Amino acid sequence: MTDLKNKSTSLPQSWLIITGKWVWHTLWRIMMSQLAPTEKQGNYQRPSSQFRHQVKSEVNYLYQPEKGRYRLYVGMSCPWAHRTLIVRSLKGLEDVIDIEILIPSVNQGGWIMETESENCRTLAQLYRLSQSSYRGRNTVPVLWDKQTKTIVNNESADIILLLNSEFNQYAKNPNLNLYPSSLVRQIDQWNEKIYHNVNNGVYRCGFAQTQEAYELACRSLFDTLAQIEIHLASNRYLCGDSFTLADVRLFTTLIRFDMVYYPLFKCSLNAIASYPHLSRYVEDINNLPNIKNTYDLNAIKQDYYGNLFPLNPSGIIPL
Repeated sequence: MTDLKNKSTSLPQSWLIITGKWVWHTLWRIMMSQLAPTEKQGNYQRPSSQFRHQVKSEVNYLYQPEKGRYRLYVGMSCPWAHRTLIVRSLKGLEDVIDIEILIPSVNQGGWIMETESENCRTLAQLYRLSQSSYRGRNTVPVLWDKQTKTIVNNESADIILLLNSEFNQYAKNPNLNLYPSSLVRQIDQWNEKIYHNVNNGVYRCGFAQTQEAYELACRSLFDTLAQIEIHLASNRYLCGDSFTLADVRLFTTLIRFDMVYYPLFKCSLNAIASYPHLSRYVEDINNLPNIKNTYDLNAIKQDYYGNLFPLNPSGIIPL
């Protein structure tokens, strides 16, 4: 009698699956629209950075290079923030520009502070302290001016340029130039290709909202990796024997690739480990002085798998 009653009141499995898929897909699209804005075709579009001031030694310029005046707010999992940590370390600016390492939080504006900073407990509060009308994304890295209580810059490409050139009077390695004039054209060409197809390319794969958008991003990513693999067969770095900002920008994506982007972002045609020259290149850079101190693989894994709920709803973090 009990079995008959259960059979008569239970919902058909096919109905549960269809309904569940519809509900989850609807919720997924809502969450993805907040996490990763896209255009009509489902292609991820990274919003532009809002704060683009420079630091320079010009008379009466607001943001002058000074020891102890600026702070970098970073997240250890973020590849864009990682760029700034590498240049800060290589230039020997640890005693010139201090850092605040933020903790990722889905519930409190993206990033929170372990201890109160500038009377703020979240990065969102810091953004509003700098500009009360600000309603954009609260992203790292942030170069903060402690003197004027403002965000100088939140675009990593700008920050690494000014760290390379504007604090040389205080740097331990002032003669290290990661953007030499003789290589500017080559560096810029690599930067353009790498940004669109690799740095942002992995996010275009992971945050794509249609099959077509995903496949387009994936093909562009792996076509570019194949080109770089061929180039590195006869070159130590992207610009020959010179380590430059182009290498900094590529490395921060590659060091995360096999752990995060390959499985979680579906960048799964090939792992970096399957490319002999790219693998050698990553190992070479990783063995440069102080590079290993600029990232935390466990933090990277914990943040990506633990906080990107739309991509990993189970919250299970791989070993």
